Amino acid sequence: MMGPAHSLSGAAAWLGAGAVASALDRPMPWPVLVAGALICSGAALAPDLDQKSATISRAFGPFSRLLAVVIDKLAAAVFNATRGKGEPKRSGGHRTLTHTWIWAVLIGAGFSALAVFGGRWAVLGILFVHMVLAVEGLLWRAARVSSDVLVWLLGAAAAWILAGILNRPGYGSNWLFTEPGQEYLWLGLPIVLGAVVHTIGDALTLSGCPVLWPLPIKSKRWYPVGPPSFMRFPAGHWVEEKVLMPAFGLAGGAGAIYALGLIA
Repeated sequence: MMGPAHSLSGAAAWLGAGAVASALDRPMPWPVLVAGALICSGAALAPDLDQKSATISRAFGPFSRLLAVVIDKLAAAVFNATRGKGEPKRSGGHRTLTHTWIWAVLIGAGFSALAVFGGRWAVLGILFVHMVLAVEGLLWRAARVSSDVLVWLLGAAAAWILAGILNRPGYGSNWLFTEPGQEYLWLGLPIVLGAVVHTIGDALTLSGCPVLWPLPIKSKRWYPVGPPSFMRFPAGHWVEEKVLMPAFGLAGGAGAIYALGLIA
């Protein structure tokens, strides 16, 4: 799928998670619901950091472009080192390592650790990165005609405001993990969810996605998981904008309404 559909699916997924948390009697404070939806929206773009032309690879100028080159080479190296006998070598790593459940878990755990041990500035950095990506994904038409600096400023402002609100007693810094020192440990959860939702979305396209690596399927380590071929579509197909994106919007809205307790 393309960036806007990925980003909207991430936001909808976290709002759905908020509804589930409410049903399980662990409701999210509204700042957690909002911040998590935006983080998950941004994180749903992150697996494409293995591709130089992706939204995330262009979002932070030369730094993200250089990082995309490094991730692409790392992903290709991992693929070639672990491929099955029937899988040919690859020179590029797109839709390999960063599109697996293992990558999603590792990235989420890494950001959770950074949030817990890095203090306020680490939390601000995590929020800033994902707010910028959320702007690029959710407001992609406006972001395309704006300068990078304007998008960065909007992301920085959103990060600063949300961090200030979350830090208030009872507003969510210690949601789910309540022991002293565990503030913001939950920040990794929307990042994991965003990455997983991205891989599921890509699995719907023609080439599928190796979500379950390294589990061997049909003698392949990098088996492209996906639905039956008649249910797949090319990336950027009209079904994304005309069918999936409205569905994500409706699902996210319903999840938010339930999570906020507006309906029983």
